Amino acid sequence: MARREGGDLAAPFFLTTLMLWAVAVSGEVWFSGRTELTAVVSGFVFFQIANCVIRKFVSQNAVLVNTAVSLLHSTFTSASVVFILMNQWRIKGARKMFEHEELVNETWYGSYFTLCFSCGYFAYDQLDMIRYRLYTGFIPAILVHHLILLVCFTLALFRNITINYLILSLFCEIHSVFLHTRKIRRMVGTREIKSLLVRIEWVFNWFAFFTTRLICHILITYKLVLDANKFEKGIELPLALLGMAGMNILNLFLGLDLFKAYKREKIQQRRQD
Repeated sequence: MARREGGDLAAPFFLTTLMLWAVAVSGEVWFSGRTELTAVVSGFVFFQIANCVIRKFVSQNAVLVNTAVSLLHSTFTSASVVFILMNQWRIKGARKMFEHEELVNETWYGSYFTLCFSCGYFAYDQLDMIRYRLYTGFIPAILVHHLILLVCFTLALFRNITINYLILSLFCEIHSVFLHTRKIRRMVGTREIKSLLVRIEWVFNWFAFFTTRLICHILITYKLVLDANKFEKGIELPLALLGMAGMNILNLFLGLDLFKAYKREKIQQRRQD
């Protein structure tokens, strides 16, 4: 992430939405007795502590610290999602676990906690980016992305519905591991495209982008459209379709950015040669 330049119009708006989100979650915990939602708070606190530890003992560079914590989240979440999916595959099989009723009204073992913990991370990351101005643009795409995720995740957690759909959407965190690894690798000075490790990293980066992010999110969108008539009347389907449309658009822009980054590294290497 780059530091924001110019006026500061986005920060007050997104900080206000984050405060309203915190009030909503706190209200559910204290007034509705939803103690299971304390995992959201745990996620926020855990990643904030990780931020402080990295900042104290590794680096005070705000971008590097933020990226390192993001890598920690991606690693935890991708491992959790893989475990959840493999466990359900073993118990129920592929046909059963991807049925509409299973994805919408059931909650796989570990799914609720994983979603809560990730929700806490996105709140932490939103605050960290606002605090250190780690965003660009008049309407920062990354802050909009986090706001959409917080809204979708929180509504699902409050209503305890479509939890498994959201776990499938988090499968893309496998690709995020390689994105954050690449960013940290470049920040610490390892940029030679001819390096074997860098080449391997790019292979995994592209493979993960197409499989765990692009294709996965397209399939989720297709499944939502296919089962549209099975949803009850309410905001679940429109919100899910809107969220996935946003994710698919962001994936296209991310793919273009990856391609540009790869070409840029190749050009830089040719100049060095």
